[in-house]
Formats: sequence, structure tokens, C-alpha cells
Amino acid sequence: MQVNETLNEGLKREFEIVVPASEIEAELDGRLAELAPQMSLPGFRPGKVPPSLLKARYGDSLLGEILEKAVNSNTEMALNERGLRPAVQPRVEITAYDKGKDLEYKVSVELMPEIEPIDFSTLTVERTVASVDDKAVDEALERMAGQQKDSEPVTEDRGAAEGDVVVIDFEGKIDGVAFDGGAAQDHHLELGSNTFIPGFEGQLVGAKAGDSRDVTVSFPDDYQASHLAGKEAVFGVTVKELRAPKPVAIDDEFAKRFGLDDLQALRDAVREQMQGEFAEAARAKTKRSLLDALAERHSFGVPPGMVEEEYRGIVHQVVAHSGGETGHDHDHDHDHDHDHDHDHDHHDHSGHPSEDEKISEEDRAEYRQIAERRVRLGLLLSEVGRMNNIQVTDEEVTNAIRSQAARFPGQERFVFEYYQKNPEALAQVRAPLFEDKVVDFILEMATVTEKQVTPEQLFAEDDADEAAEEQKAEEAKPKAKPKAKKTKAKAKTDDAQETSAE
Repeated sequence: MQVNETLNEGLKREFEIVVPASEIEAELDGRLAELAPQMSLPGFRPGKVPPSLLKARYGDSLLGEILEKAVNSNTEMALNERGLRPAVQPRVEITAYDKGKDLEYKVSVELMPEIEPIDFSTLTVERTVASVDDKAVDEALERMAGQQKDSEPVTEDRGAAEGDVVVIDFEGKIDGVAFDGGAAQDHHLELGSNTFIPGFEGQLVGAKAGDSRDVTVSFPDDYQASHLAGKEAVFGVTVKELRAPKPVAIDDEFAKRFGLDDLQALRDAVREQMQGEFAEAARAKTKRSLLDALAERHSFGVPPGMVEEEYRGIVHQVVAHSGGETGHDHDHDHDHDHDHDHDHDHHDHSGHPSEDEKISEEDRAEYRQIAERRVRLGLLLSEVGRMNNIQVTDEEVTNAIRSQAARFPGQERFVFEYYQKNPEALAQVRAPLFEDKVVDFILEMATVTEKQVTPEQLFAEDDADEAAEEQKAEEAKPKAKPKAKKTKAKAKTDDAQETSAE
């Protein structure tokens, strides 16, 4: 193997590699020797076919496999000999090969930067915590009661008002002809709920029990039943009973609506659920604070290809979220100072504006900065995990998938099969588990101070500036990058691929 380094610039390296034809032939002969015992040709017993005939018959079909193996092994050898650690999948381009001649190809690779994590014991991180007191539980129960609709018959002589429930029989007709689905009996309709066709409920305000009314409405143009969309209908309505809202008592009977024995059991269940929500919110803020501190204390070069890929993902997300038209959307954050000029051509091959052109120059700069931050944090967490042998076990991955499968009762087997058949989806399960384990490892060494806050304060920051918090929350999810795996040949690949998470 001959290796010639053609580019050495920052974290970028390019090599021209020549694999002698003799090596290719030797690999091919070795592979044929492995397969010979199972191969047969007419007139020969299995395992007795002369090697020359086997090569003539099967050599060409095996050549692609041999070339890929040669590229993989020689690329890995060239990188290992120079002590280089790829950050992303190397790009390979075959430049010359004819049967019986040397294999020549180019390798472009971006390297892992030199990362020296700080002494994590010097970090101070604040953890905000909130207690689930009786007041918080009471307020939660009141919200639950407000969502339960109870009513009682109206005994006074009055007409229906918004908020009342009318028990009605009705039949709808279009041009005097009844239509399917347009009739019902003993239907309970809350006036003001806007659950019926626009204009229907308002025409029943003031009606008393025993009244009959013709209600004339027009179906919306976008009504789901296309044969009714935009048409005028007349509903003959008979009001059979008038009921008024009734406060729901928070007692043992109320608890039984949720399958619990008594009110105390319901209070305990509500408290436990709220404690979980509070802990999750507190952890998210603590993690965000830690990542901010890590970003401030670490500065190292990052592979441009990884930043570019992250940037493209951000822009795609922003454009898709905005329906293709964006101004300055701060619901997402991203950017990096790339040395390519992305402003020179923002049109795709069809002549349509590219996603880059759909956002402002200011946004492009911001998103690149955020992309660089994400990549840097991801690489840092990956390196900390590698240096400290932090791993995600198969059992932990299985438990995470089991939790997801539980959200789809009766479909659990299909969820597991999906992940078994999709390595990329499996990696998406493993990556956040790995990241959380690394974060926990760092927090164990850092000084973590607790600040007691009210539940309102715990969630107030998100409520006060939801867009900015969504932006930060997204940034608080760096893609942890583990050590690069063995290289895989991919001739004439246009874009470097990121290594899978964990």
C-alpha cells in the first residue's frame, strides 16, 4: 500500500492510496479458497472444482466485496499508522481501477479534535427544586374537577343560557331531504362549547324545555364530509330537558371516576405524578445550566462537516416548521463560522430557492453558531464518556424501548420489531441514554447547590418566554458522538456521515 497525504489543514486530512493489484488478487484467491468447499460446477464434485475455473466463474461477482474490504482495511491501516481518529465516516472516491491493475482511491476525513476536559470539580451548578405541597395538590384536583362535566336539571322557569346543557332530539335536512348522520335523540349539548356546526348552539339560547325550533346553519366549506361541505341545512330541534352546570365535589366518589378507592388514594397519586413532573423540570434546568457552563469553559476546533450537517438539519427544521417562509425565527438556535461561502448560490438544481435562501443572513449566522455549539458539546460529552468507559447496556436500551412500547397497548411487539430492524432508530434510543449517563457522571463531581423555589417559579421561566426556552431546550440536546467506528468504503460519497450516537 502506498499512501500520499494531499491535504493537512486543521482537522481535515486527504490521502491518495494505491493498493497493489497483487494484494487484490491475493484477497480474491483467499476468498475463493474459503468458498471452494461449498461450490460446485457441472462435472465436478463439491469442493473439487479447480481454482482457475472457480475464479473464471465467480471472480467477477466477488470483486466488489474484495474491493470494499481492501478499501476498508487499507484506509483503517493508514489512519491507525498516523494515530488519526476520524470524527465522521471517511469519504472514499475510487479514482482508478481496472481488472488486474492497482486500485487507486482518495480518502477525505475529518478528525476528532484534541479535547481536554476541565476539572469538573471546579464547576458549580444550581439545581432548582420545588416541593409538592398540599396547596399544589389541591389546585391540581380543582383543575381535574373543572374538566369533569356534571349537570343537574333546571327547576326554575327560564330559557337556556351559555354554559347550560340542553337535552335534544334533532333531524337535519338539506333541500327538505334528511341526510345520513344528521339525526340523534337525547343528545346532551353544552351551549357555548362550539362542538356543533358554527351557529347551531347560539340559536338554542333562550329555548325552554318542550320548545321546538328550526335551526338553519351552513356546513363549513372545508367540512370533513365533502358531500355536505358548503351546503345549507335546516335542523328540526326539540328541547327535551334543560340542565345547569353542577360543581363536581372532590370526594371519594370523585376518586372512583379515576379507578381509585378513595380521595386519599387520588391525592397520593396526584402528588406522585406531580413530583415526577417537578423532578423532570428541575433536571432539565440543571442539565441546561451544566451545558452552558461546559460550553463556556471549553474551546476547541470542531469538524466543519459535522457542523455543516448539524446546520443543515437546523435550517431544514426551521423552514419546515414555518411552512417554507421564515423571518427571524428564534424558536430554534444554530450556527458556526464555516469557511465555505453559503451565500453565493441559494438555489437548488430545479431553480427553486434553497432552504438557505428562505432564511435571513442574520439567521444563517445564528444557526451556524448554534450548530457549532451543539457539535462541540456532543464531542465533549462523547470524549468524557470514552475516557471514563461510560457505556449504555443492552438492558437499559431494552427498558427504554419497553417504556415507549407501553404507550401503544396491543402494539408492543411491533414497536420492538421496528427497533430490531432499524439500527438508526435504535441508535436514537441509545444516544440520549448515553448522554444522560455522562451528564450524571459530571454532576457527581461538580458542586451542585440546591435552590428551593415555588412550583410557579420552577415553570415560570418557560412560561415567560416560551420561544426562547424552546430554543434553549433544543440546544440542550447535543448529539453525543462516540469514538469513530471502523471505516466503511463508500465510493464517490458526496457527504461525510456522522458516527452513530453511542
